[in-house]
Amino acid sequence: MKKPFSGFVSFSKAVWETTIDPQFLELMVIAAGMILLGTVFYSNVEGWRAIDSLYFSVTTLTTVGYGDLTPQTDAGKLFTVFYILIGVGILLGFVTSVAAHARNKSPLDKLFERK
Repeated sequence: MKKPFSGFVSFSKAVWETTIDPQFLELMVIAAGMILLGTVFYSNVEGWRAIDSLYFSVTTLTTVGYGDLTPQTDAGKLFTVFYILIGVGILLGFVTSVAAHARNKSPLDKLFERK
């Protein structure tokens, strides 16, 4: 039986182990910077609380988009268009690099290893 948080633990372990890779560190800093940029922008332009701005930034970049918060200003809407186009690719690159590292450390690799 699988433990309830085993996926989260594996993901967290992969993130931690991947931090020695300079390319990964760059992606992590850029992804965190994008989330911070969105949080600051939405707080200032839309007048949202910091937690609401962070929530909206993360749900937007992960393409979840619940629709409970939406930008009301023209500047907010225009920023969101470019934020999505640029940020989704950056976040995807970050998650892909973590997944690739986790995949390379998989115990299944030993089973299918060619000799």
